[in-house]
Amino acid sequence: MASAPAARRVDRSLRLLGGLVLAVCSLTAAFSAAASGTDAERARFRQAYAAAQQGGDGWRAQATGLEGYVLFPYLEAASLEHDLRTLDRGPVDAYLARYPGLIPAADLRKDYLGELARRKDWATFSAMYQPGLGDALTCFALQAKLSRGEPLVFERDLADLWKKASLPNACDPVLSAAHDQGLLTPERVWTRIQTAADAGKGGTVAALAPWLPADDAIVAQRIAQALNDPATALRDAANWPDTPRHRQAVTLALQRMARKQSTIADGAWSSLSSHFTLSEQQRGAIENALALFHATDFDESALDRLAALPPGAQTDATREWRVRVALARQDWTAALAALDALGESQKQDGEWRYFRALVLGKLGRQGEAKALYQSVSQEATYFGFLAADRIDSAYAICPSTMATDERREAALLADPGLDRAFELYAVGLQKQGRREWTAALAGRDADTQRLAADLAFRKGWYDRAVFGLSSGDALRLYEQRFPLARQDGVVEQASQAGIEAPWAYAIIRAESAWMTDARSGADARGLMQLLPGTASLVAKRNGLTWSGGDSLYDPATNIVLGTRYLSQMAERYNGAPWLASAAYNAGPNKVDQWLTARGTLDPDLFVVSIPYKETREYVARVMAFAVIYDWRLTGNALPISTRMTRIGSTYALPSSGALRKPVTCPAPAAAVARSGRDTAPAAPAALQPAPAAASSAPASPDAQP
Repeated sequence: MASAPAARRVDRSLRLLGGLVLAVCSLTAAFSAAASGTDAERARFRQAYAAAQQGGDGWRAQATGLEGYVLFPYLEAASLEHDLRTLDRGPVDAYLARYPGLIPAADLRKDYLGELARRKDWATFSAMYQPGLGDALTCFALQAKLSRGEPLVFERDLADLWKKASLPNACDPVLSAAHDQGLLTPERVWTRIQTAADAGKGGTVAALAPWLPADDAIVAQRIAQALNDPATALRDAANWPDTPRHRQAVTLALQRMARKQSTIADGAWSSLSSHFTLSEQQRGAIENALALFHATDFDESALDRLAALPPGAQTDATREWRVRVALARQDWTAALAALDALGESQKQDGEWRYFRALVLGKLGRQGEAKALYQSVSQEATYFGFLAADRIDSAYAICPSTMATDERREAALLADPGLDRAFELYAVGLQKQGRREWTAALAGRDADTQRLAADLAFRKGWYDRAVFGLSSGDALRLYEQRFPLARQDGVVEQASQAGIEAPWAYAIIRAESAWMTDARSGADARGLMQLLPGTASLVAKRNGLTWSGGDSLYDPATNIVLGTRYLSQMAERYNGAPWLASAAYNAGPNKVDQWLTARGTLDPDLFVVSIPYKETREYVARVMAFAVIYDWRLTGNALPISTRMTRIGSTYALPSSGALRKPVTCPAPAAAVARSGRDTAPAAPAALQPAPAAASSAPASPDAQP
């Protein structure tokens, strides 16, 4: 992804004079071309920033002339951060005094406080400390207090920390001191154990147990064991006494075991249910877990278990899974009964309205089915598109545009925080840019936030538009929310990889929302969220250059490799985009397991039976996004059912003459514009949008973070 030339800052003297005309002229110029010197400033900043990250003062020579540049404070902060281990207080204080209120100053204070705590320089720490900087620094401040021989006071010093299920290691000496002072009474320890148990934090429970009297410590360790090692806990539970806290432990162990191995949990429940006098609530929680995880395993007993759950043991999850299991069995009578048993709010969800229509049709109630399909088809969602295909109607997409407001745009561009945010994006420091963005827009009204998101879109900072236009009428801003960004080569690379461009676009949108520097907890990187190991294999297989994991943050590289990997997944599943999408999310081995178990189902029934919520919703989102991107590229769309081929059949790429569906905007009373899980009111009139390939999204050169 690239960035259009970012707008120059409006001269402060003009803002003070209220020069509206000149401000508007400045705004117009900002989007057409960068003013003289801006590109040079950014280039120089990048060089100086790279030097500053090495520490010392070498960066200053390269930063000559940048003293007035909005990002100049980031240079010195980078140098100081590098040198934290050797810094005296003076340079830090000087920086904080020069740049109060800036994000890098706040970061420097926190990081230097952490360094002072490492040194155990508690006097300097206390002089620089400010409250509200996080649990770790709070506990370091308490360590400083202890170093001065000051006693702790529970209500003043520990009460807020004590309410948390887990705490950083910095709190361990403080809690030990509190224990030694006699502040951690058994009642207080049990209170926090309960908090931790409710949050599933077995480690916290185990750490607290030794601070209880001997008998209590034993049962606390059993609660920890129930959370951490439920199989062992259940084997031992037959020898536990029937006390309230042991009942809690066995309830937790059975719930945990049900998630891991429902059949083993069944056996344990059968032998232990008569040993413990469990409350109705505890029995319900156990029966709920057993029924739910038998359902996700699609066991033979699952449907009966779910239907037999007492009302108090039912949840939205068990009610939904009762429908899913019945649909997977194609037991239409049971499916209708399960749909009838859903909660009232669940019944209004497009997913269950669609499947109610399907079930009614299977039961011969065609008139009711058609009316319900018609209702669902008014929504621009996966289920809305499926419903439209069922009744052969047009897709309901109601696009909108944002009114321009040059005066407010000029004011936004002149905002120092947004100025820094846009400049940070322009120089490739997107993470820092997003922080400045969030701080600058905190507390702003919805119209201002949407205007800022539209400005970001026009500058090529697409993820800010996607996240900033995510509610209400803004959901109809399809150009901004589903950017094409053709300069990154999606269309060309998809074609070379032998897949459809709308599908590739949909994967990018679902994976990263166009955040080029995205990185997951599993180390998936960039627009298409590729793991370095996977990307390396894809590059080798396709004879492509591989420059290491960081190259995945380059949009062009990411798209080249991502489209090839998508092609591999498609090839594995006879070209089917929907199955390849499931494999892209959950892994092909899991998809193969599901196909072995339920591979005779129609695609919509197979998707609804996917055990992983994330993958179910991912497939639905990608398939809906592919329809929207198809429309964005061509002005109409292939039917969603075309891409959702029956399992085992071959999907062929559409020819130039492939049948496409028209896209219209329904009447306001019926239309709801939604994309994936998004919702918004309808446009006021029927619209036939023009092809959106001529997107106004500007090209930009600086995408890599």
